[in-house]
Amino acid sequence: MRSIKILSLATLGALALSSTAFAQDGNGDTASGKHFAVVGGISLLQPKNDPVDGIGKVDGGPAPTISASYYFNDNFAVELWGAADKFDHRVRTDGGAKVGSVEQQPLALSAQYHFGQADNVFRPFVGLGYYESNFSNEKIDGLAAGGDHVGLRTAKGAIGTVGVDMNINSTWFARADARYMHARPELSVAGAGTGEKLKLDPWTVGFGIGARF
Repeated sequence: MRSIKILSLATLGALALSSTAFAQDGNGDTASGKHFAVVGGISLLQPKNDPVDGIGKVDGGPAPTISASYYFNDNFAVELWGAADKFDHRVRTDGGAKVGSVEQQPLALSAQYHFGQADNVFRPFVGLGYYESNFSNEKIDGLAAGGDHVGLRTAKGAIGTVGVDMNINSTWFARADARYMHARPELSVAGAGTGEKLKLDPWTVGFGIGARF
């Protein structure tokens, strides 16, 4: 919760700064017609609770993220988004005891629609696409008889995005977004699939700074 509060305060600060800066930008430059944008920031990823019998919670965590977008026009774009480092999760039982840890690193390709004019101070957007998330360094105890290694296979599925860009000037902007991933990775034991899937379905809340050109 503290991480979410920090992200929220940073977003509110960016809202105030971007409104003032863009209002003062009277040099005649425009964001319209620019086809490329990159955004670097940080996101907090939180899977849902009770993903499978025996696991009560997979703790969320932050990681740096980066995206690159191509704008076909001022409203339609395609975005490649991913984690620049791995999200680190602690795995807990129903009673809250830690039984292990796992890391994941998602990558997604989405089509987006950006509302309003390119030079509007606030530009909401929505997106829908496909993602994959690779899991690694799984260290989960007590889920397999005999102490066999428990792993997670790559999660694949749909990703949905909602967000808002806050123009600072014709080149720079701040971004706040939320993403939902339909994540059902299969559990494997000693390298063999079990057919049992974890209903992780995580949300991310992110904040970043971008440039368009």
